[in-house]
Amino acid sequence: MILAAGRGTRMGELTARTPKPLLTLGRESLLERHVRRLAECGFTDIVVNVSYAAAAIEAALGTGARWNARIRYSAEGATPLETGGGIVHALPLLGGGPFVVVNADVLTDFDFRTLRLDGALGRLVLVPNPPHHPGGDFGLAADSRIVPAPRQWTFAGISVLDPALFAGLAPGPRPLRPILDGAVARGALRGETFAGLWVDVGTPERLELARARVRDLGLDD
Repeated sequence: MILAAGRGTRMGELTARTPKPLLTLGRESLLERHVRRLAECGFTDIVVNVSYAAAAIEAALGTGARWNARIRYSAEGATPLETGGGIVHALPLLGGGPFVVVNADVLTDFDFRTLRLDGALGRLVLVPNPPHHPGGDFGLAADSRIVPAPRQWTFAGISVLDPALFAGLAPGPRPLRPILDGAVARGALRGETFAGLWVDVGTPERLELARARVRDLGLDD
């Protein structure tokens, strides 16, 4: 599942007419790059949640055939359901097994094929706390359990999740963090650290940083 329903208000005029997932990095948009890389990793059944400018996203990606993938859309209406609510809403499209979730607005070269639950309800990819989020999100124990503190790591917006993590949750707007915190308290989440390419494209300045990284690494050829 690619999370693409947000409006991207921090982008200002850049997203007044274009949804943030369709902002470009070289020859591809953020969203197109994710679809291509997921398909290259063998994930050819992809769900994209949509709200703001949903028609533009669906027109840009279509059925996914050009990546030899099948894309289905989880439509949330005019008001996004937030991350937790969006995943709950999309569960009927995601099947009964574990599924990978990635934020549309991150640039990364993470290898999605490596994600494994290993008996947990979820495994989160963690990165060193970036300058814009110095307080971090989670700690990580020696046995790979995610713990509440010290918050030395930031959630990268990449995970593999078991549908059981959302069991019993009613439809409607809902953030993801309380769901994750509950699982952390039960010792049910695992984590892994990642030191490769990762940029949270949340502001115009970080969009320019992501574009520079793509150019410098020759990823826009």
